[in-house]
Amino acid sequence: MKFIVSSSELLSNLQSISKVISSKNTLPILDNFLFQLHNNKLKITASDLETTLVTTLTIENIEVEGDIAIPAKLLTDTLKEFADQPLTIIVNPSNLSVEISWSTGKFNIPGSNADDYPLVPELKKDTKVALQIDSSILMEAISKTYFATADDELRPVMNGIYFDIKTDEITFVASDAHKLVRYRRTDLQAPETSSFILPKKPASLLRNILGKENNPVQLEFDDKNASFSVTHFKMVCRLVEGIYPAYNSVIPIDNPNKVTIDRIDLLNCVRRVSVFSNQASNLIKLKIVGNELSISAQDLDFSISAIDRLNCQYDGEDMEIGFKSTFLIEILANLPSTNVNIELSDPGRAGLFLPFEKDDENEDILMLLMPMMIGL
Repeated sequence: MKFIVSSSELLSNLQSISKVISSKNTLPILDNFLFQLHNNKLKITASDLETTLVTTLTIENIEVEGDIAIPAKLLTDTLKEFADQPLTIIVNPSNLSVEISWSTGKFNIPGSNADDYPLVPELKKDTKVALQIDSSILMEAISKTYFATADDELRPVMNGIYFDIKTDEITFVASDAHKLVRYRRTDLQAPETSSFILPKKPASLLRNILGKENNPVQLEFDDKNASFSVTHFKMVCRLVEGIYPAYNSVIPIDNPNKVTIDRIDLLNCVRRVSVFSNQASNLIKLKIVGNELSISAQDLDFSISAIDRLNCQYDGEDMEIGFKSTFLIEILANLPSTNVNIELSDPGRAGLFLPFEKDDENEDILMLLMPMMIGL
């Protein structure tokens, strides 16, 4: 193998896929990038067996084609020290050593046999479902739901984003049993009704890649794996097995108490007051009387407390409800509108948080937070 490539272009692509590589790989070969050079295309693969990322570069100066596995960390750490310049990469087929040279020097690193690298899983042609999603919409869906996913070894189905696909809409759901986010798009279509659960790690990797994309995402999936393809990247990942809970059944429908309030003011107020909450529970209390919302917290162990008040528009009976401040901050930080609608029924039922303004009529966002018991 022998070819010439831009150092900055190579590094940019390697950094985009290197995040998939685990620090504790079960197979030593997975500590490497797989380089495959054929037909003026350099395909570079990184994997942790569960998730595989592939990036493709067009190479003009190719003298010899071939395949090689190159140590990932050593290669990326070295390329970070280069200014943009052409690099000549030569692989010795007899001992698989890799020589990388530039105008003033060179370095040599050991390569590995490309045949030892695991194959990318193939989707079943007879059962796979294929559709296109706008990259900005998919990125927004992942960004709005990712924070609500769980880390629960006993219920792995909660450790990912649920894609609930209908022919005329797609709903993205995440929940950790304390908070829930439902992000629905009515401008997305699919050939058939289906669903899958995208694990947290590939969801995070995909979000990073989509930030650099403008073209649509080609999504394909079967009962075991999903594939996301964009212009220069492809991700194939194993899906979470199991049945996602019936999320709509936990969303309260009849909520007579409704609050409208400035989201940023409320977010900043909760952040201030939460400093004084008990470190174990993070409990804060919201008390609504008339058009005034009082937010309070206390930690009896340290004899500290705080209270702050905000004006709001309120339609309902006076009430007091407790929430975990860290969860409430996450929800308020991820809602997109200037003002937020809060719908409540009683102190023992979940509160709904909805954007007051809608910038896109095809977007429907609902966030739910379970209350905490308020001590007497």
